[in-house]
Amino acid sequence: MPILTHERDIPLTTPSNTSEPMPDVQALPDTRQVPIDRVGVKEVTYPMRLHTRDGGEQHTVAKINMYVALPHYQKGTHMSRFLEVLNEHTGEPVCPERIPEIAKAIRERLEAKEAHFEAEFTYFINKPAPVTGQKGLMNYEVKFACTANGETDFIMSVAAPAQSLCPCSKEISEYGAHNQRCRIAAEVRTSSMMWIEDLVEHLEAAASVPVFAVLKRPDEKWVTEKAYENPKFVEDIVRDLATRLEDDTRVEWFNINSENFESIHSHNAYAEITRDKRGQ
Repeated sequence: MPILTHERDIPLTTPSNTSEPMPDVQALPDTRQVPIDRVGVKEVTYPMRLHTRDGGEQHTVAKINMYVALPHYQKGTHMSRFLEVLNEHTGEPVCPERIPEIAKAIRERLEAKEAHFEAEFTYFINKPAPVTGQKGLMNYEVKFACTANGETDFIMSVAAPAQSLCPCSKEISEYGAHNQRCRIAAEVRTSSMMWIEDLVEHLEAAASVPVFAVLKRPDEKWVTEKAYENPKFVEDIVRDLATRLEDDTRVEWFNINSENFESIHSHNAYAEITRDKRGQ
């Protein structure tokens, strides 16, 4: 029986049941002969659970991107299937060790040649101040990226804030030297387990001095003097980081960079290095 609205006597009817299948427009052929490298969903907000190096757990929220390669003959991908796979393979917060499994499942479910899974999130480390030991949570940018194309490629990326002090400024100035905050980042492929904390230590060791969440006066004195004793150009930072990653036998490939946010210039300084150790 038609339902009448309160405002106007317009019958509202519900669709009748039908045995005919609904059209699948995405699966229709496309005549433009243009393949798409990556198509899918971005910015899916999802809980994530990680094991920490000290044996604990950390819960955070990730922004997840999922893509597949689309062949030239297919009009579109099936967007809902990405979310179906994500929820079927988790049912709880995503764990890093399950990411290759999810990427593989996306490739199979969407019958794609290649699938990509990315999760970006904030990771916290309870970091003590250098002299007083006062602890405070430091936040780091982390990204896990996995590609499934018959094989599985997994890359971990971490970015850390730090401090650099200009060697030239120290050399030519009668009083002190100028310094700046910097953002040091690394992408790595590894042959065995590397903790986020391990990579953070590599990043911070390459700077003039790390930054901290909590500093009392003795800590501030230490940080100021440590930076002055350890001046570095942006080139020094990436070279020192490259040396550390070359010496870490777990690392097979890396891409690293540092951006120094200049305090006396209107521009930033930047340096980048990529190395594949597997051919060495």
